[in-house]
Amino acid sequence: MRVVVADDQELVRSGFGMILDAQPDITVVAEVPDGAAAVAAAREHRPHVVLMDVRMPRMDGIEATRLVCEQTSSRVVMLTTFDHDEYVYDALRAGAGGFLLKDVRRDDLVHAVRVVAAGEALLAPSVTRRLITRMVAANMAANVAADQDASTAQGEGRGPDRRLEILTERERETLLLLARGLSNAQIAAAMVISEHTVKTHVGNVLSKLHLRDRVHAVICAYETGLVVAEAGETA
Repeated sequence: MRVVVADDQELVRSGFGMILDAQPDITVVAEVPDGAAAVAAAREHRPHVVLMDVRMPRMDGIEATRLVCEQTSSRVVMLTTFDHDEYVYDALRAGAGGFLLKDVRRDDLVHAVRVVAAGEALLAPSVTRRLITRMVAANMAANVAADQDASTAQGEGRGPDRRLEILTERERETLLLLARGLSNAQIAAAMVISEHTVKTHVGNVLSKLHLRDRVHAVICAYETGLVVAEAGETA
């Protein structure tokens, strides 16, 4: 599988590149220092995965992620320092399939690249759900404030989010369990169905809601109120 590493810190860039290139099934086709170069490398090499730093010169990781996801079939994994990267939610909305901490262990880095290259979302690390929860909560608070302003100015707000009405009861239940971080096997056990049926439900959820992957399904579950971001309780 082909990988592009984009980070403005040379030691991070070269270190990740060396770790990945040492794997028999992974080839690092480019190491680049900024977002613009990452987009160009994705167009040229058509990598399976782009490791993308959030903050870079010339073009930041968010805009670069949006362009890579729009213009190629490459999957993007964001590199973040977690507490200091308030833009990760925007990056996920731009199409990123997950993210890693920059102090990730060697084995976890390799595993993450393989998982994302296989078409899965990077949802396993607990930090992923923590960060999604935090970012969605902040975004929802901003939307509430905007709605209140609109209501004051126009006498009405946007109304309830009705995106999930298109789902069947079982698909909605699948989305709820997925948002809680359960694997396909765990969802199958909870719903007393086969893993094949779970995969069918997940596929239907992604297709009906026009979502890129499981990460974006989780975001949708929080945004629509199926899961309450701050309390972690179902709606």
